Parts: sequence; structure tokens; C-alpha cells
Amino acid sequence: MSELKGARIIVAGGGIGGAANALALARKGADVTLFERAAEFGEVGAGLQIGPHGSRILKEWGIFDEVIAKGVLPKNLVFRDAITAEVLTKVDLGREYQQRYGGVYFVVHRSDLHSALVSAARRAGATLVNDATVTDVVTEGDLAHVTLADGSVHSADVVLGMDGLHSVLRPKLHDDKPVGSGYVAFRGTIPMEEAGLEEELEDVVGYIGPRCHFIQYPLRSGAMLNQVAVFQSPAFLRGEEMWGSAEELLPAYDHCHETVRSALKHMWTDRWWPMFDRDPVDNWIDGRMILLGDAAHPPLQYLASGAVMALEDAKCLSDYAAEDLRGDTANWPQILRDVNTERAPRCNRILTTGRMWGDLWHLDGAGREARNELFRTRDTSSYKYTDWLWGYDSARNRDGLALSH
Repeated sequence: MSELKGARIIVAGGGIGGAANALALARKGADVTLFERAAEFGEVGAGLQIGPHGSRILKEWGIFDEVIAKGVLPKNLVFRDAITAEVLTKVDLGREYQQRYGGVYFVVHRSDLHSALVSAARRAGATLVNDATVTDVVTEGDLAHVTLADGSVHSADVVLGMDGLHSVLRPKLHDDKPVGSGYVAFRGTIPMEEAGLEEELEDVVGYIGPRCHFIQYPLRSGAMLNQVAVFQSPAFLRGEEMWGSAEELLPAYDHCHETVRSALKHMWTDRWWPMFDRDPVDNWIDGRMILLGDAAHPPLQYLASGAVMALEDAKCLSDYAAEDLRGDTANWPQILRDVNTERAPRCNRILTTGRMWGDLWHLDGAGREARNELFRTRDTSSYKYTDWLWGYDSARNRDGLALSH
């Protein structure tokens, strides 16, 4: 495909979102240069959940088989009460679910997805540059000029600001800061045989409880166990600037079931991740630069859609640009406005719903009892609460068409 031949695009940031945009645009013939500040490409963290709204895009880009070969297709999403370990509800991820949403729900190591995107972007012709930190982007006429930390300046038709939660480019549009949730995440991956599980784990299991939750699922074809412990930091509640620490981990789960408490010994304690998002904003555009990915809409992880939103951004932008091409030029200001108009409401809904979902998971007392009863009695054959999330497709959304069932 060469719909965008002649278009010059710079991507600032080489995470999952940056690599995805480089791939999507290079596939359509654009001249793409990606600048990444790290000395080499890589993703820290562990497991990642990708819903059908993401797997459909990976199939379109031709890298689904490569990614899924290193992942796992769980059978169910399972919610348990963290205090009693009771199964509250399940989401069956089998044939009916896959047919409804036109894709699968899978889990994969972050680094496996990222490396597949980086390799595919290079194969598609994108130029990926390490040790290159973008410090500023300025629009002059029909060009955007990118300044790197070494003082060099590079020009393009459009620039994608994809430098993450702590974006240095976002302040050009908004005077805001990341918002601390008060919750901190500890992670850990171990060989499955070391986990001591009573039965084979084939699901994504979430134990939800007062002020904490705990996630388990298999990785790398079931050979690894991925675990995530998330809890409210007492240091945050005390107003301390540095919050979340290994000393807080075990006491945070004192009220939980032994199944959860016994698994905590496998968590990494030399690093942890205080959980931040940002308040939703409607405008992501400054001249010929658009913020995308976590620079525009960093979510809390409760809807497991942070990485997928970045994939959706990439598909949406590349589709709009290719469709808008007129001769050898594209109307980039209009393309950016169209992408912003479509993507902001969806991403902002995920941000706000994610915050609400986190509150729901962590209820105590009567709130916990009411939530558990709602989960136990929900209609498991109904998709009315999830179609908006998993059924979204930017091309269909533009055409006003529904996902076929």
C-alpha cells in the first residue's frame, strides 16, 4: 500500500503506541521517523491483556499470529471476592464472544507485543532511532519542526507526540499534571511450576476486595505465571510525597483469603508502580502536532485497554490520512481534527469508566456486599455493558455501522 507516499511523519516516543503508529503509517507508504530516548527498544513490566478491539487490529496489520504464538488465550475472565475467594461472576471468552466481537481476548508479555511492533515497523520501512530525546515541537506553516536534546532539528508534515504519561510535549497544550490514584502496583512473573497452584490456570482471575485487588493469569503458552498486586498506599493517605513501598505490600492483604496472601511471596519487591492517570482533555492538537497514546489519554488499568487505545489511535490516524489523500498531499490539519474528534470521546470514556471501575472493585462493607450480589446475579448472556468497549471499530464508527453479530 502506498496511499501516503511522500508524507513525512515524525513519531516522538517508541513505546507500544509509538511503534504501532510507525507501523500503521509506514504500511500505507508514509516516510516515518521515530525518535526514542532510550538506548534500545524495550518495555518494562510483565503481562498485558488485549481484548478483541486490539486483536482485530493486529490481524489487519499482519502480526497477530506472531504475537499470539507467544501469548495465551484464556477461557474466561473470572472475578472472585478477595476475602472469601468466592467466584462472583465469569465472562466466557469462547466462541460466542469471539464471533460477537470479531476477535479474541488474549494475554501476552508486554515486551513480546512491543518487539513484534518494532520489528514490523522496521520491515514496513519506518526509520527507528534510539538515544534521541524530543524536547520541543513547533509548527511553522505547513511543517512541524522537531528539536532533539542534541540540538538537531528535523521537519515533517505532522508530528505524533507519544512520549507517555510524563509527556514533555503535553504542556504545550495543557497545564496539568498526572493524577495519583493512591494505589500502587507490584508485579511478578515466575515459571508456572514454581507457583504451587492447586489446578491448572486457564483464566484471567481477579480477586477484588476492600482497598486492594490481585490478578493472576498464564503467560508464554502457559509456561509462566503473571501476577499483579494492587493496593491503596497508606503513605499516600498520610499525604507523603513518596508513596507505595515493599513494606506496605503484605499488610495491605492481611484481610484477604489465604490463596491471595500466599501468592504475595512471588511478587518483585525491588520495584513497584504507583498508579497515575490524567484528567480527560478534549484537545490533543497543537498546530501540526497531535498527542496520542498515554501522552493524550493515560488510563488506570482497570479496563485493560491502555495499550489497545494506542493501537486504535494508530489505526484511526492511518485510515483517516489514507482516505483524505488528495493527489500527492493530505490535508493534515483536517485529518488531525477528525482523529481528535473521533478518538477523544472514546478514550475519555475509558479514562472515567476506569476510575469508576476501580472504585467498584475496592468497595468495603455494605458496598462490597451489594457489588457481590450484583456480580452473582448478572445476566451472563448479555453484552450490553461491554459492546461499547470491545465492539468499537473506528472505520465502522465513521460509517455509522454496527458490529455484525
